[in-house]
Amino acid sequence: MSSSTAIWLFLSVQALGLALWLTLAALNNRRDFRGAAAAVGATMAMLPLTQEPRIPTPLLTRAQRSPGLHRAALGGLLLVQTAGAALAWAGCYALLIQGDLAAARPWLNGALAALSACLLAMHLSGLWFGYWIRQDTLQLTHIALLLWSCLMFLAFNLAA
Repeated sequence: MSSSTAIWLFLSVQALGLALWLTLAALNNRRDFRGAAAAVGATMAMLPLTQEPRIPTPLLTRAQRSPGLHRAALGGLLLVQTAGAALAWAGCYALLIQGDLAAARPWLNGALAALSACLLAMHLSGLWFGYWIRQDTLQLTHIALLLWSCLMFLAFNLAA
C-alpha cells in the first residue's frame, strides 16, 4: 500500500468515525430525549452530591432543578450534534467518494468544531456543577473525546 493510500485510508476511517459518532449521539439523544434530559438534569441539579454519603460543598448553590432548563440544554446540544453530523457526512462524501481531502477539510473542520463545542459545553458545565467529585468517569470520557477531536483536527489539516 502506498503512503498516500494509507493516509487516505486512515483519514477516511477517522472521518467515518466522526460522522458515525455525531450521528449516533444525536439519534440517541433524540430517541430518548426524556431520559437524556433526566441525565443532564441530574448533573445540573447536582444530585450525585446529595446521595449518601452527602458531600457538603458550597458548590451546591449552583444547582439548577428546572426540567425546562434541562430540556433546553439538551435541545441545544442536540442541534449542534445534528449540524455536526451533517457536516461530517458532507466531509465523508468529499473524502471517500470524491477522494478530495482539500474539499473535505472545511466540512470535517466544521464537524470537529461542532463536536468540540458539544464536548466543551458538557465538560465546562460539568465543572460548574461539580461533576468531577462523583462523576469522574464522565469527566474523563469528555477529556478523552476532546483529545480525539484535537488529534483528528491535526490529522485532517496536517496530512499531505
